[in-house]
Amino acid sequence: MAATSVCKACEEPLVVQVEDEDGDNAGPQTVPDDLELTCNCHFHWQCLLDQSSEVAISLKCPSCDTALAQNNGGPSVTNSFLQATPSVSIMTRYTNEGGYQEGLDILPAITEEAYLEANPEARPARALHVMCSEGDVDGIVDLLRDIEQEESGASPAQLIRYQDPLGGNKSGLHLALEQGREEVVWLLLWLGSPLRTDAFPEPLRQIAQAMNLQRPATPLSDDIRALKDERGRSAEATAEEHEGVWAALLQANVLHPGSS
Repeated sequence: MAATSVCKACEEPLVVQVEDEDGDNAGPQTVPDDLELTCNCHFHWQCLLDQSSEVAISLKCPSCDTALAQNNGGPSVTNSFLQATPSVSIMTRYTNEGGYQEGLDILPAITEEAYLEANPEARPARALHVMCSEGDVDGIVDLLRDIEQEESGASPAQLIRYQDPLGGNKSGLHLALEQGREEVVWLLLWLGSPLRTDAFPEPLRQIAQAMNLQRPATPLSDDIRALKDERGRSAEATAEEHEGVWAALLQANVLHPGSS
């Protein structure tokens, strides 16, 4: 990074301040934040993401209008925020406090941010999916309670059933099964399926009672187990691909759509 380099968007030096919580010099520290496109234009990471809606459609540099997409995928004309083909990429060089990254494809981040800008209601749903993947039961419960208290936006039931168009149309249950998050699987079944209460492990029922997690009345039409990803897999089919982890649940028919 040249000493005189500035961001093409904000015209500020290509650095950011971060809090240094370690060592004797605790406090703000200046670190590099230089995202260089193939056209040689430089941006702060966030400054480029702030223009995601434009870049996702045009696949061009927002400063010099140079085409950025590799493999000649061209702009997406059927869906502004989904890539035209899986092979399209926008390669960059990125320098930050972690070091230098050559050949970083920023299009997935651009696509995600553009989608979220157009669909702000999806932000809590995608946060829920991260928690499902990581096994963060407390975070899921807190998020759903926060959503329940809001007067607008998606309901907790809608959040639980959300399927991510940028993530293979998977639900949180698909992700929890793939990552082996048993507590999250039981929690989602508790909140999003008509599975009878006595089918749940006693320890989980006790935890749910202690957390004051009331079971909503879930009709068969809203059974989370019936949701299918873009490969046509239900939760049961996903679990069958990881049978060793989920053998007991599969044998008990817990994941079968409509079963009680």
